[in-house]
Amino acid sequence: MYKALVAFAMCSLFIASPGFAQQKYPKKELKTWDRENVAGGQGTLFGKFSFTRNDVKKDDAIKEIGWMTLLPGASIGMHKHENNEDAYIIVKGQGVFTDSTGKETLVKVGDITIAKKGESHALKNTGKKPLVFLDIVAAQQ
Repeated sequence: MYKALVAFAMCSLFIASPGFAQQKYPKKELKTWDRENVAGGQGTLFGKFSFTRNDVKKDDAIKEIGWMTLLPGASIGMHKHENNEDAYIIVKGQGVFTDSTGKETLVKVGDITIAKKGESHALKNTGKKPLVFLDIVAAQQ
């Protein structure tokens, strides 16, 4: 019995240790980070994040992950990813994705876009409803 209690106490300390990263981010606890005219785009980019680039450690591979919303007509301007990669997973709505070459492509629910290190991209909501997408920024150290 004593050994079981000691083992339980040690496991509790181990699990509660500040060295462990959070693994679940409930919707109601996501951080709001709304930004205006991102990368020279137009309107507000609404964001709800588990964590942002301002919260992570240098050696964390995932630098940012969040639910993003662009209202009709809003956009993220063309920008280059010098030190990281950025993927958009379209969840709702439709828009136009612009790649590094300037090629514009319609994106809709289920589509995934990515800008690898050294590449550029932009996104605009061309629909009549909000464009909702999951944004994942990652970098190798």
